[in-house]
Amino acid sequence: MAKKNSNSKKQCYISVPSQIINSLSTSSLQSLLDSPKKSSKTYNKYLSLSTYRNSKKLWLLAIFLFGLLGMLKLNFNLNPLIVSYPCFSSQSLLQSQGLVSNGVLKSGVIDREKENVVEDVIMNDSVQSLKPISNGVLKSNEGFEEGSEEVEFWKQPDGLGYKPCLDFSEDYRKSTTGIVSERSKYLMVVVSGGMNQQRNQIVDAVVIARILGAALVVPILQVNVIWGDESEFSDIFDLEHFKNVLADDVHIVSSLPSTHLMTRPVEQKSPPHHVSPSWIRSRYLRKLRREGVLLLRGLDSRLSKDLPSDLQKLRCKVAFRALRFAPPIVELGNKLTERMRTKGQYLALHLRMEKDVWVRTGCLPGLSPKYDEMINNERIQRPELLTARSNMSYHDRKLAGLCPLNAYEVMRLLKALGAPRDTRIYWAGGQPLGGKEALQPLTSEFPNFFNKEDLALPSELEPFAKKASIMAAIDYIVCESSDVFMPSHGGNMGHAIQGRRAYAGHKKYITPNKRHMLPLFLDSSLPEPEFNRIIKELHQDSLGQPELRTSKVGRDVTKYPIPECMCNNSSDAHTI
Repeated sequence: MAKKNSNSKKQCYISVPSQIINSLSTSSLQSLLDSPKKSSKTYNKYLSLSTYRNSKKLWLLAIFLFGLLGMLKLNFNLNPLIVSYPCFSSQSLLQSQGLVSNGVLKSGVIDREKENVVEDVIMNDSVQSLKPISNGVLKSNEGFEEGSEEVEFWKQPDGLGYKPCLDFSEDYRKSTTGIVSERSKYLMVVVSGGMNQQRNQIVDAVVIARILGAALVVPILQVNVIWGDESEFSDIFDLEHFKNVLADDVHIVSSLPSTHLMTRPVEQKSPPHHVSPSWIRSRYLRKLRREGVLLLRGLDSRLSKDLPSDLQKLRCKVAFRALRFAPPIVELGNKLTERMRTKGQYLALHLRMEKDVWVRTGCLPGLSPKYDEMINNERIQRPELLTARSNMSYHDRKLAGLCPLNAYEVMRLLKALGAPRDTRIYWAGGQPLGGKEALQPLTSEFPNFFNKEDLALPSELEPFAKKASIMAAIDYIVCESSDVFMPSHGGNMGHAIQGRRAYAGHKKYITPNKRHMLPLFLDSSLPEPEFNRIIKELHQDSLGQPELRTSKVGRDVTKYPIPECMCNNSSDAHTI
């Protein structure tokens, strides 16, 4: 008598690809699940007569199924992601990312970061709520709820519709023909300082040449006494572009013509501060006509900031259009920008924490008594380096907001303004006094911290290793291209980028309110939420919004280009 099997058959599960299951209709699935059961009598009889035959058929059926799956694998290029769910609702997300075609994951197109996204989709279907991926990676502000601090930090200011407008007057255009054809009077200038300081002087040199109706010899860059940089104009700037853009404003030559080579230029001492066009004409024009060549030095901030409208527009034209960096600098700067942007938005910081900055500003780094003593001794030995008011103590300077922010203060400010911890930060500037130790409060809170040395290959920076001005130009490009920019202290670079970002449509620029922040930094009893609230209130109008230069008389138009160089013709424009 056969041994009774009382429903002792083991249940087996076959994992079937979701593509096959999805191809089956609901009725087909139901018919499979609800197939009628045989009676036990018939079943026992059949079992006793056909055990051998059935086992043979089962083996054949198993072989057939495996063969069928193999053919499907060949025909449809199934990915080995086998799921046990009849439907996979996240498949549409994968298709939207271009990772799935005809229900199949593409092979060879998923890099490591895309694989992470795919794995997250499989593990948690709620990932479908993420916004589309750009360049294969999630943007830094994607996935945050609207209105969150993270999104708010990256939000750009309202530019109120202001756009560049450099429409010169009819009188300016009429006088252009005679000026650009000038071949008897030549202005030579020697510019000094760092790269951004040199830029300012080049702008003024073009304007002075226009005022005098003289041709401008390409400015001579004085060797920097601090960095020993011997770069020439064409090493840093695109000379041909400079000439072409200004062809309708001033005649520019690379060198004095042969007719003037033997002429001894009339060299003038540095003019006083804030000189007007009439002062320049009365002081220089007669000598220039007589001698044919005028040589000027020390132009830094000598020309008045409040010039007639056409000359203000010319300033903007030089600063924002004519002074373009040389192609090799632009190429490398753009490469570093792209490397910063590979994972979305980034913040650029201009950190002013070098030894010479602490000496010149009359401030102390606050790292330790050793470093403070070092700065004090340097200032005593070289008092000529102190550019700030000598009658103010360090404490008075700090209270007045005249000192650079240190790394701890920058960190607290960024946190209070809502910068996410994973913010990618590009920092520009020279090596800080104290090295990595000086940066530690900032890097511990924001670990994604890079400078050009971190991003560039050694071979890319090697040609510019001893060219401080070119290194500064590379920093300028990456900072100007950032989503948010903040300087730790004022200065020529910060001012230049502020104006350039305004001219480009008022990209976000954080101006630290140092004077009002200092008491908050010193108050250890202030709760963090309250500290953050006050900091945000202090900076709500200091995020790069349009500002009228006319309300800031004496300020540089290349820092505040409205209204001389930008205009808004919109009828519903807001009042600034």
